[in-house]
Amino acid sequence: MSPDDLHLQLRNLRLEDYPQLKELMDAIYTDIGGAWSQFTIEKLIKDFSEGQFCLEDNGKIVGVALTVKVAYNKFSNPHTYDDLIGHREAILNDKKGDALYGLDVLIHPDYRGYRLGRRLYDARKELCRQANLRAILAGGRIVNYHKYSEELTPSQYLDKVQRREIYDPILTFQLANDFTVKRLLGKYLPEDQKSRGFATLLEWNNFLYDPSTSILTTRIQNVRVGAVQWQMRSVESVDELLQQVEYFIDALSNYQSDFAVLPEFFNTPLMGLTDQSQQMSAIRFLAGYTERFKSEMSQMAVSYNVNIITGSMPLQEGDSIYNVSYLCRRDGSVEEQRKLHITPHEKRDWVIEGGNEVKVFDTDAGSIGILICYDVEFPELGRIMAEEGLEILFVPFWTDTRNAYLRVRHCAQARAVENECYVVICGSVGNLPEVESLDVQYAQSAVFSPSDFAFPHDAIMSETTPNTEMLMFSDLNLDELRYLHHEGSVTNLKDRRTDIYEVSRKHRS
Repeated sequence: MSPDDLHLQLRNLRLEDYPQLKELMDAIYTDIGGAWSQFTIEKLIKDFSEGQFCLEDNGKIVGVALTVKVAYNKFSNPHTYDDLIGHREAILNDKKGDALYGLDVLIHPDYRGYRLGRRLYDARKELCRQANLRAILAGGRIVNYHKYSEELTPSQYLDKVQRREIYDPILTFQLANDFTVKRLLGKYLPEDQKSRGFATLLEWNNFLYDPSTSILTTRIQNVRVGAVQWQMRSVESVDELLQQVEYFIDALSNYQSDFAVLPEFFNTPLMGLTDQSQQMSAIRFLAGYTERFKSEMSQMAVSYNVNIITGSMPLQEGDSIYNVSYLCRRDGSVEEQRKLHITPHEKRDWVIEGGNEVKVFDTDAGSIGILICYDVEFPELGRIMAEEGLEILFVPFWTDTRNAYLRVRHCAQARAVENECYVVICGSVGNLPEVESLDVQYAQSAVFSPSDFAFPHDAIMSETTPNTEMLMFSDLNLDELRYLHHEGSVTNLKDRRTDIYEVSRKHRS
């Protein structure tokens, strides 16, 4: 048959399709009794019409997929095919079920080789997503097992099929369609002599499944990030600088941002209010205002209904100084992330010390992390966070030259690709000649994405004009990340060789 002659249409089965369906099932299921009865098929269509798919070519049915809804907790555990069958061979459809169960997929022998089975499976997957069901389950026959049953146990057979040492037309196809084997089922279909009565319990997980039933508890999937490319300018008081902060938070909130981001050390203009001859004294002077900034920015987060990444500020604990960023959630809670890797300048002039912990924070708009400037140049941190569910990484930075900026930018882009997440970098611009060591700035704030078809061709969601004070906005779809993790052109996280390497935390005593 020439592909030019095909005219395929995917649709739901109708009651009048039974004669064609019976002919197809009788031709294929010669070893297990042929077609379902007309009563069985008609009841299945009436009970769950949207789950019954067929492919027709010029009016001829050439492929079929039959499906029911089931309770996941029951059918993800050992069961038999008879558990799906009721009185008069009626297939039991659970209207309140939270999973799909794949009954049959049949392709006419003359139409094999066109990957029509994949089309039917994709239709099932889309139904599962749209109906917000947990998974697709299936009892998969292992029809070539009879050829090896005298030399291999069923488990050994499964292992060889998974290693592609043996071809099984059903199991090999299921594995190629992202199903995983949960367990072996004994006495699943006793009359199936080819499989010796065994089957595999297969599962495809709907990674978009949301068990929440209330809109109020459903997490945001389209997230708007707003960033301030902050102009360093002289100020006369703390109040004046806080007014600037509130001005920008108000502006970002007016555009319905879910996050507002400021740069690293954005409040260093306050150091111009003290003696600059001793840098250690000046940074401690600035640290004296950190508690007030944290408190007032937390109030802004609540008042303006936006989660605030506070850039970073110096924090003094005893004789030690840390570079700290705060997450001020709009529910009033506050978390902190300390900079772990300290630059030579920070060590030399300000004697800043590094923190000891990297965190992933849950918010109402995704799982986020914060790496302050230099920290993003260490890939281990991003990988640890990715393993804990990171979706958006915020990088407040301060750089004085273009080459310093490019280190941050290029490493941030690498973190987005290798960890399949969004990365937001936010810096400051302008000149501050009255503050020692902070007289010049260079920045071009940006939002980076993974590099795949669902994202911009250059993997840049948004970016600012270099060295210009401005606001930047970007809308981030978290569902696209979940698609990428499971079905991307490449799947970096899933394909890691954890058998030969790993990245893990060291627990400090």
